[in-house]
Amino acid sequence: MQFSVWPRASSPFDEILEVARHAEATGWDGVWIADHFMPNQADTSGPVGEAWTTIAALAALVPRVRLGSLVSGNTYRHPAVLAKMAAQIDVVSGGRLTLGLGAGWQQNEHEAYGIEFHTVKGRLDRLEEACAVIKGLLTNEVTTFEGRFYRLDNAPLAPKPVQQPLPLLIGGGGERRTLRIAARYADHWNTWGTPAVLAHKIEVLRGHCEALGRDPTSIHVSAQATMVLSDDASVVERARAADSQRTIAGNPEQLREIVRAYIDAGVDELIVPDFNLGSLEQKRATYDRFLNEVATPFR
Repeated sequence: MQFSVWPRASSPFDEILEVARHAEATGWDGVWIADHFMPNQADTSGPVGEAWTTIAALAALVPRVRLGSLVSGNTYRHPAVLAKMAAQIDVVSGGRLTLGLGAGWQQNEHEAYGIEFHTVKGRLDRLEEACAVIKGLLTNEVTTFEGRFYRLDNAPLAPKPVQQPLPLLIGGGGERRTLRIAARYADHWNTWGTPAVLAHKIEVLRGHCEALGRDPTSIHVSAQATMVLSDDASVVERARAADSQRTIAGNPEQLREIVRAYIDAGVDELIVPDFNLGSLEQKRATYDRFLNEVATPFR
C-alpha cells in the first residue's frame, strides 16, 4: 500500500512546499495537487494556487516523491497543451509525474472565467477524446486526430516524458461513463470514498475492463478521504456522522482496520488531504502519527 499527502491548494505556496518536503523526508510516497482557480463556495474571494505551476515548482524543489494533479479539469486547457506541460514536468522531475484528468465539475469557476460549462454528457464526451489525444501525443512521434471536439494534424511532442508510459489518471466515480473511460485509457484511477464505496466502484471498474478485454490489475487504484485521527471517541463519532461517505475517523487501531479494508477492496494507494488538519505544525504532527502508528504495517 502506498500513502500520499494532498496539501490544500488555498494554502500559501511556502506551506505547500513545506508539507511536500516533510512528506518526502518522512517517507510518504506522493504529493497531489488539486486543479482549481477559485473556491467552490459563496465567498469566492479566497486564494487558490494554480495547479500546474505549483506541480512544476515541486518537481524542481522536492525529490523522490511522486507528483500529480488530482485532477486537472479537462475543460480548462486544450489536451494537447496539457500533454506538453505534463511531458516537460516529467522531464524536470526525473520521471515522477502522474497526469490526473477529469471531466471538470466546478461550475462557478467556468462561469467566472468564461469557460463553457457543458452538460455532463458533453464534458464526458470531451474527456474521452482528450484521453485519446494525450495518449497519442505522449507516445507517438507525431499524432493526427480528427474528433468532434479536438483536431491534431501531424502534431509532434518533444521532448517526450521520461516515463514510458507517463501514467494517465482518470478521476471520478461515475459508473456508466467515467469508469468505462478509465477502463479504456487509464493507467491509474481515483475517486473519493470509504472502503465500502471503493469496493463497489472497483467491481464496476473490473466489469468495464472485462468488457474491453483489459486486465483490471493493470490499473493502479487510489482513493482519498478526509481523515480524523483522534483518541477521543466523541470526536471520532462526530466526524463519522458528519460525512460517512468521504471521511475516515478513528484512533490508530481503528484506522489500521480501515486501511486494511481499503486494501481488501483493491485500493493500491491512500491519499490523505490536509484540509482539516489545522496549522502547519498540526499537519506535520498528524501526518507523522498516521505514518508511524497506522501506515507502517502496510508498507
